[in-house]
Amino acid sequence: MLSFIDGRQMLSRRGQATVEAAFLIPVLLLLILLLCQPAILLYNQIVMQNAAAESCRLLATRSDVGSYSDQKYEAYTLRRLAAIPPVDVFHAHGNGMDWQIDLVGGELSQTVSVRIQNHLKPLPIIAWGAGVLRQTDQNGYLTQSVEVTMPSQPDWVFKLGGDPQTWVKQWD
Repeated sequence: MLSFIDGRQMLSRRGQATVEAAFLIPVLLLLILLLCQPAILLYNQIVMQNAAAESCRLLATRSDVGSYSDQKYEAYTLRRLAAIPPVDVFHAHGNGMDWQIDLVGGELSQTVSVRIQNHLKPLPIIAWGAGVLRQTDQNGYLTQSVEVTMPSQPDWVFKLGGDPQTWVKQWD
């Protein structure tokens, strides 16, 4: 009779794993979905930061001599930003939501600066939370921006002033 009771107990626990899985799988999928948005934001931040830093290095060589226009420097930055897919979750494109790039400075200025701004559509659950916290604009988009500022020349160039021939004389 003891084995019969054990057998009955085994029969009553057979569906337990199925019921647990029915509750656990949606929770796990929700957690994965919640972790996707921070990963997307971090990826965007890294790509935008690197694009701005590389553009600053290029801006440090910008001069009034030559045929290089601001559009060429902006195109250089846009090529670096092409690593971010044109999907609304990563970068909203069209409808005036393209990249906003501000380039400031050149080889004669003390510092050069690049500011990049991006708009993206958050994932549904995050969009609801961001909307409640008023982190989105009127269209429901998040704004992500990066600014990098660096010196255009080493300090000693500005201390000595003049032209390269003056710089060379300091080592004579």
